[in-house]
Amino acid sequence: MRPLPTEPTAMAENLSLQNFDWDAYEKESKGQKNEEIISRYDATLNAIKDDQVVEGTVMSINKREVVVNVGFKSDGIVPATEFRYNPDLKVGDKVEVYIASQEDKKGQLVLSHKEARAARSWDRVNDACNAGEIVTGYIKCRTKGGMIVDVLGMEAFLPGSQIDVKPIRDYDVFVGKTMEFKIVKVNQDFRNVVVSHKALIEAEMEAQRAEIVSHLEKGQVLEGVVKNITNYGVFIDLGGVDGLIHITDLSWGRVGDPHELLELEQKINVVILDFDDEKRRIALGLKQLTPHPWDALPADLKVGDTIHGKVVVMTDYGAFVEVAPGVEGLVHVSEMSWSQHLRSANDFLKVGQEVDTVVLSLDRDERKMSLGIKQLKADPWENVTEKYAVGTRHFAKVRNFTNFGVFVEIEEGVDGLIHISDLSWTKKIKHPNEFTSIGAEIEVVVLEIDKENRRLSLGHKQLEDNPWEELEAKYGVDSVVEGKIVELSDKGAVVSLEDGVEAFCTTRHLAKEDKSASKVGDTLTFKVIEFSRESKRILVSHLRTWEERKEAPAKESKAAKKEPALDLPKVEKTTLGDLSVLAELKASLDAPVEEKPAKKAAAKKAAKEEAPVEEAAAEEKKPAKKAAAKKEAPAKKEAAAKKAPAKKAAKKDAE
Repeated sequence: MRPLPTEPTAMAENLSLQNFDWDAYEKESKGQKNEEIISRYDATLNAIKDDQVVEGTVMSINKREVVVNVGFKSDGIVPATEFRYNPDLKVGDKVEVYIASQEDKKGQLVLSHKEARAARSWDRVNDACNAGEIVTGYIKCRTKGGMIVDVLGMEAFLPGSQIDVKPIRDYDVFVGKTMEFKIVKVNQDFRNVVVSHKALIEAEMEAQRAEIVSHLEKGQVLEGVVKNITNYGVFIDLGGVDGLIHITDLSWGRVGDPHELLELEQKINVVILDFDDEKRRIALGLKQLTPHPWDALPADLKVGDTIHGKVVVMTDYGAFVEVAPGVEGLVHVSEMSWSQHLRSANDFLKVGQEVDTVVLSLDRDERKMSLGIKQLKADPWENVTEKYAVGTRHFAKVRNFTNFGVFVEIEEGVDGLIHISDLSWTKKIKHPNEFTSIGAEIEVVVLEIDKENRRLSLGHKQLEDNPWEELEAKYGVDSVVEGKIVELSDKGAVVSLEDGVEAFCTTRHLAKEDKSASKVGDTLTFKVIEFSRESKRILVSHLRTWEERKEAPAKESKAAKKEPALDLPKVEKTTLGDLSVLAELKASLDAPVEEKPAKKAAAKKAAKEEAPVEEAAAEEKKPAKKAAAKKEAPAKKEAAAKKAPAKKAAKKDAE
């Protein structure tokens, strides 16, 4: 039914109503109503935009998705995985969501809780870090060196060392757990966050520790639980604070391994020895709760007493022997044997060995004791003069070498020295190892006894008579012998002769007739050129043997030429010339006066004729003599240079 005008109008107006388009009016009024209804409906809905973070209410939850009402014309759906960090989510909870799209292809509102948290989480993380706020996080998974934690909508790194105050071996047991954390580091450039759960535990422990330490006193006895055992001691939990019992404070006796005395989780009483609040160290003691074993040591124990004990510790300088529980004495290595050889204590004793000892010193105040083992035997030097008199022969064991001799041991504690010069009468020994070896047995003769310094002077060559008195007849100067070269040097060669005698031949006198070089092992003929019984030195020459052999025929021919001249009248010569001329002059002087002028003239004429000849011969001889002198000069210098080392070598050998 169409509405009619309520007020009367003029006829003209009535006529105009007849021409009114009622259909258009009806459409217009209906459109206005729809717009009004739509505007009123739109007013009941939230005005949202894309890329906006809004708060919504959880309407329903299933395994795959969470339906959230944000006051829009339709509800949005959020994947359930985005709420994994909050397993306690329930219907009716308020959550923030990000408007990804108001309408997808299906007309569905698209929401994201993860994006909403990420949009606002960075500011929250910075605020929580600056305020030191404790935040709740969900451990998502394990990664290298730690865990990934969802904190305030951001992924943070939890290092393995920051999970707990105790070392964690299995990180997987924490995956899926919700824990409290403290943000310890934020990287603004890379938006990295590091969190720690250990910091919260330490803060709590520090509060407990401060409370406990405030009531601690030295000498106080507390009950604790064994928390950890190491090689150097035991850590005790005193109820929120840890203390250390050093291995030396576990027992009055020696402790090799703390596991021998205590076990983990064992409850024990300990005494506080010291504590440092600044360094957060508490020193505890266990042995201090029992009396000191030195107080229980027998009062009648004195120096010189024999006491039984057990070796507990070995060192290079000695052994510690436990004579009573917690009471130890030191046996120095010098008190283990009368022998003066430098040896290790391990050569005499072993750990765990039970031995008898003699108390050498005892200091009850300092709680120190020195012990000895060798005192249980008689000192071998007490009767050394009777047992090892001078001139007696004995067998000894070679202990050590030096450049000047051999140290030997006749018996334990009785040592002696054989000087290198007393090893052999005939051999030239440079080092004792050429004559004997360590550990070998050698026969000796006692030469001298020094009881005060505990020294014996011994000899080996004195076992035989001195052969040099007899050798002089066999190896006298100019005697020819056969020898073998046993050693070569720059100065010459050592030649071994018969009877084990050694001689020396200088380099010059080693020259062979065929100019070949001499070598070790050559057997040659030598001529003795020097023999000294006092210095026990023999010098020989091979050169002399073949040089003299060459010179022998020349000497014989010279001697043969001289033999016929013995039948001729003897002619004497002077510096003035032939004496026969003088005889003629004398005869002329004895002649009559008349003959003198003629003979004088003949003599003058003969002298004038011979003078040029003699002068010419003299002039011819001068260059020859100078040339010969020049040729012989280098040879003489060379010979002198060669003789000088030989003389020095011979002198050194004699010394």
